[in-house]
Amino acid sequence: MQRDPLPVVLSIAGSDSGGGAGIQADLKTFFALNVHGTAAVTCTTAQNPRRITEVQPVRPRHLRHQMDAVFSELPPLACKTGLLFSSSLIRTVAETFENRRCPCLIIDPVMIATSGATLLSSRARETLLDRLLPLATLITPNLDEAAALTGLRLRQPEDLRKAARQLADRFGCAVLVKGGHLRGLDEAVDLYFDGRTELLLSAPFVRGVSTHGTGCTYSAAIAAFCARGKSMSDAVRLAKVYVTGAIAHSRRIGKHWILNWNWQQPNSAS
Repeated sequence: MQRDPLPVVLSIAGSDSGGGAGIQADLKTFFALNVHGTAAVTCTTAQNPRRITEVQPVRPRHLRHQMDAVFSELPPLACKTGLLFSSSLIRTVAETFENRRCPCLIIDPVMIATSGATLLSSRARETLLDRLLPLATLITPNLDEAAALTGLRLRQPEDLRKAARQLADRFGCAVLVKGGHLRGLDEAVDLYFDGRTELLLSAPFVRGVSTHGTGCTYSAAIAAFCARGKSMSDAVRLAKVYVTGAIAHSRRIGKHWILNWNWQQPNSAS
């Protein structure tokens, strides 16, 4: 029986031993959205829904070999990055994409965690800005990351517009500023800008649920929809709906909540 091949997507990110974020969240998202997920692990973490207790980076040579292995036999239609951890690993990723064409490169600039913890050193941040972000098709900073990248104080939706336009002009790519942590709003608001098209994306807040991995899932969903042939603006719109549903249908694991990546499937429990 002949079947159409699945689109391939590559995630370059850290591993979450708790299963809620990072590579694990990306692969669950890819599976739920009917694309084949591949992975290049940048670091392993000792992590649970409450905290990260240790991070162990891989050697840059090993990261390069992982990416080369995927590209040689399973060329991805879209790639996304998450936690890259160090200057040397960011440089390795940048060198790969300087030498290999990828139709769509989504950079989730994991610099500052939802908890406020800094995840990149100042040197690594400089390498991200100088080497990797200029290669992006789309960057997806959260509120704190957008503030760090622009120097702006982001307090209302109009500030998201300013940040997105500044970043799009600086790096020559589309930008999605995630404003889910803006205070005083009834909705989670994000701002997309690609130089021509601007989208204000909003969804009601899901009350009483505290999850992590939403940023990873959001960018992974965008990559999946791009690999399936959607335009970037359509992919962002569809991904917003998908991640909102994953939050709204969250499940309990022990004392914690976990996203429900499979919420769109007919047999998925709500």
